[in-house]
Amino acid sequence: MSEIYQLNNVSKTYMVGNVPVDALNGMTLSLRRGEFAALQGPSGSGKSTLLNVVGLIEKPTNGVIRFRGQDVTQANEELLTDLRQECIGFIFQSFNLIPVLSALENVEYALYLEQRFTREEVRERAMGAVQSVGLERFASHRPAELSGGQRQRVAIARALVKKPQIIIADEPTANLDSKTAGQILDLMKRLKDELHTTIFVATHDKAIADMAERIIKIKDGRIDED
Repeated sequence: MSEIYQLNNVSKTYMVGNVPVDALNGMTLSLRRGEFAALQGPSGSGKSTLLNVVGLIEKPTNGVIRFRGQDVTQANEELLTDLRQECIGFIFQSFNLIPVLSALENVEYALYLEQRFTREEVRERAMGAVQSVGLERFASHRPAELSGGQRQRVAIARALVKKPQIIIADEPTANLDSKTAGQILDLMKRLKDELHTTIFVATHDKAIADMAERIIKIKDGRIDED
């Protein structure tokens, strides 16, 4: 598998008042195309910061980031926004669905942001994504009318509708019961195998760790075990 991400000696420092706090400290990491990697570490270890850096949401303080071989360390916000919209799917434990939109409309919204599909293409692709997660009967339901597992499946459909090259997930099963969490994991793995998408998941869930092909453990902003 070819590498899709390369982080070389990446650091991220935040200022808390007048005190610098190192969230990432000389992080060197590669992610390969099509792999399922689980990220683990204690609270405050830098997991969320690393997800944000890999997701091109935050820029590092130092170091180099390459995405698909391109140095994007100092890329302008327009390019980073395009890469996030076209190449990266995000799944959050809080779902981040828009309450006033139906399940189908939440998925469609991800495509409207790209502004490169007709209305008919958006509807067709969004419905296909909703069907792939088994929610076609609930397409017209708003998030408040769905269970936690169903809302997470909508979030997965929204991430997958763009056919991203990488999916970044932050504790995607944290708010779900064990049966629903297992269904979500099976769905993620099946879709990953079908689309050859890289999946990078921060988690404390042992079931995800058991399913992952690779476990990356971090501590104090450094790779502790890989």
